[in-house]
Amino acid sequence: MINQVANGRFEKGRGAQFNPKNRFLTGEYVQEHLEGIDDWEEENRITQIVYDNSKTLVNKVTSPDVGMLYSVNPYQGCEHGCIYCYARNSHEYWGYSAGIDFESRIVVKRNAPSLLRKFFENPNWVPAPISLSGNTDCYQPIERKMRITRALLEICLEFRNPVGILTKNSLVLRDMDIIQELAKLKLVKVLTSITSTDEKLRLAMEPRTATYASRLKVLETFSKAGVPTGIMNAPLIPGLNDMHMHDVLKAASEAGAQWAGYTVVRLNGAIRGIFQDWLNKTFPDRAAKVWHQISECHDGDVNDSRFGNRIVGDGRFAELIRDQFKLYCRKFHLNENKMEYNTDAFRRIKNNQLPLF
Repeated sequence: MINQVANGRFEKGRGAQFNPKNRFLTGEYVQEHLEGIDDWEEENRITQIVYDNSKTLVNKVTSPDVGMLYSVNPYQGCEHGCIYCYARNSHEYWGYSAGIDFESRIVVKRNAPSLLRKFFENPNWVPAPISLSGNTDCYQPIERKMRITRALLEICLEFRNPVGILTKNSLVLRDMDIIQELAKLKLVKVLTSITSTDEKLRLAMEPRTATYASRLKVLETFSKAGVPTGIMNAPLIPGLNDMHMHDVLKAASEAGAQWAGYTVVRLNGAIRGIFQDWLNKTFPDRAAKVWHQISECHDGDVNDSRFGNRIVGDGRFAELIRDQFKLYCRKFHLNENKMEYNTDAFRRIKNNQLPLF
């Protein structure tokens, strides 16, 4: 049973229910006078946009178990508010909290398109796939207004550089025209993250994301249009959504997905306290059991930083999840082939001038 009133008010539309202290800051704001509680809560509820003129955009990924070489994140922080999101900790580097701030203080890199163009113009760049949403969702709600992700895709098409997309938002369908052109040159793959088939659970875990039905529609629409698609069944949270794996992979396959991946949730840094607070308030009847099962997957803790283990966990429960995933992928014909991006199509363009020959 989902309980959204346990332990006082539950802030609907938000994942995190409080702002933990930023580990890099010595001071913090706290509410001491109850007579001002309404103004305090209203201030923390409103989403604010912070514009940033970044100096760099493309990040080289050195972690050997992430599955990407380079990532681009036009936004920091994410309005989707997924309670388990590993990107929450990175918001502390911007001077904010990993809690409510992460989903209500959105940093917009408005010069991202010019930075990407400059990056591709560099003669030292060797064409390789770049992943959009390596950290936060490039199609989160603010993208509808800012259109930065669309501009980045236009530049990838112009230079013919491969790009991977991972999103939980059906807004990606808006850019079908560009994505289809990229697909014709084998330059793109679109993935969506589907954690369950239970809409009530989605609203609790991922309050501002697209419905699961909408995400399956994304797969179906792109697949029919000839765009390679897949899903991330991630993260799997023992005792909450791991039992939905079969239905998720079956539905994704039927919608046209060719590939699937998964991760087991890990609660590192500030996410530990944020998630535990949410778990106790939302599922008080099984919070202790879920917490224990998560720790079973990470050598007795809810976090494991070892490469490889941190992604899929270890131990008996993690092995069960891994075996089930392999079984269902075979059953639903997922991961039977591997897509090779076309890096030979890349063309270097300087000052918006195409080469004559």
